[in-house]
Amino acid sequence: MQFLGAAETVTGSKYLLSCRDTHILVDCGLYQGTKNYRQRNWQQLPVAEDQISAIVLTHAHIDHSGYIPALVKRGFRGPVYCSEGTLALCEILLPDAGYLQEEDARYANKHRVSKHHPALPLFTEQDARRALRVFRPAIYHESVALGDGMTLQFSPAGHIIGACSARITAAGRSVVFSGDIGRPNDPVMCAPAPLDKTDYLIVESTYGDRRHAPVDPMASLKAVINRTVKRGGVVLIPAFAVGRAQMILYLLQELMATEAIPRVPVHLNSPMALAATEVFNRFHSEHKLSAQDCRQIVDNTHFVGSVEESKALVNQVYPSIIISASGMASGGRVIHHLKALVGDHRNSVVFVGFQAPGTRGDALVKGADAVKMHGHYYDVNAEIVDIEGLSAHADYREIIDWLQPLREEPPRHTFVTHGEKAAADSLRLHLQDQLGWSASVPEYLDSVVLD
Repeated sequence: MQFLGAAETVTGSKYLLSCRDTHILVDCGLYQGTKNYRQRNWQQLPVAEDQISAIVLTHAHIDHSGYIPALVKRGFRGPVYCSEGTLALCEILLPDAGYLQEEDARYANKHRVSKHHPALPLFTEQDARRALRVFRPAIYHESVALGDGMTLQFSPAGHIIGACSARITAAGRSVVFSGDIGRPNDPVMCAPAPLDKTDYLIVESTYGDRRHAPVDPMASLKAVINRTVKRGGVVLIPAFAVGRAQMILYLLQELMATEAIPRVPVHLNSPMALAATEVFNRFHSEHKLSAQDCRQIVDNTHFVGSVEESKALVNQVYPSIIISASGMASGGRVIHHLKALVGDHRNSVVFVGFQAPGTRGDALVKGADAVKMHGHYYDVNAEIVDIEGLSAHADYREIIDWLQPLREEPPRHTFVTHGEKAAADSLRLHLQDQLGWSASVPEYLDSVVLD
C-alpha cells in the first residue's frame, strides 16, 4: 500500500493498494488548500493510469472523489465502485467541479491573475460527465470482486449520504479504510455502522486532537442570527453543498418553527446544493428526517437557480440568511456574496465546518483584517463567527468509541491519515495509550507491505 494523499493533511485522499498485478486506488481526491498541495493535482501518479484496475470510492466529497475526472482524462478505464448514494451525489459534484475549473481558468485569463498563460482547467465539465460512465454502484455489505482474488465490501459510515467504510480482502488479509467517519449522535445523519475485525486499518483523524465543543450549535446559530437581524444585516453561511447545507436548512426550520429567530428570507444560492437536497430527500434510510421535515425545508427556502437571480441577491440590503457554497469560501457563488458583505459591520459571516489551513475560510476564522478574492483585497468589517459542534466528522473520543469493539482483537497495525500533522499524531497517541494498539502516521508517498 502506498499513501498518495491525505497523509499528514486532510485533503487529496488517495491510497494505492496492490496485490500481484492488480492495482486498486482507494479514494481519488482532489488536493485543495495551499498552493504546495494544489500543485500535486498536476503531478503523475507512481503507477500509470491505465494500469489501475479499479477505484474504490468511500464517499462523494471532492477531497475524496474530485481527481477521478482527471484520472479518466489521463487514461484510467477501470470501474469506480461506490454506494448508490455516492453515485447520486457524484453526478452533481463532479460536473460542477469541472465547471468551476473552467470558470476559474476563464477568469484568470480574462483578468490576467494567473502566472500561467493560458491558465488551463485540470479537467472540464465534459471530462467529469465522461468519467461518470465508469461508475458502478454497489449495495452495502455485498461482496464485489476486484480481481486477483481481491474482494470489496462497503458498510455505512454516516457523515453524508452514501458515505462508506471499505473493507478489501486479498491474499488472506483484510484492510479497512474508514473513509470519513460520521458522528454517533448527529442531528440529521444516522450513526456509522459497527466496525468488524480487520488485519489492518486506515482511519481518518480530522478531529484527532480535539473534542467537539460541548455547546449547543442551535443556540449559537440563534444568537448570531438575532444579533445580525437587529443590526439590519445579512447572515452569510458558507456551507458545503452536500450534507452541511441540508443540516443548516433543517436547523433554521426548527428555529423559525419555535419562533426562536424571526422569519426572514432564507436563500440557498447553490445549484449544486439544491440538487444535493433532492438526493438527500430521496435517500431517507440514511438520515433521521421525515418526509414532512424535508417538505417543510423545501417550502420555506428560496432556491436560487439562475445566474441572474444570484446577481440580484448579491445586491440586496434587507435582513436575510444566505447559504452558499463552498464551505471554506474557496470558490463558487459564495465569493461574490463575501465580496459584497464582508466589508459591512452590520453583516455576519458564519462558518459551520472545518476550515482547512490555507483556505479563505481559515484566514477569516483566524481573524484576518482583509481577504483576497479575484485578485483584490477586501477589508473585513463583518462579524465572523465559527460555530462548533456541527461537524460531520467524529472527534477523537467518538473515533475511539467506534473502535472499542475491536479492543480484544485489534488490527495488526493502524495507519492514521486524513488529518493535519498534530491531529493525526494525537490520534496515534490515543490509539496507543487508550487501546494499546500499534499505530503510525504515514508520510506522503510512504509505502508499506501488509504481510
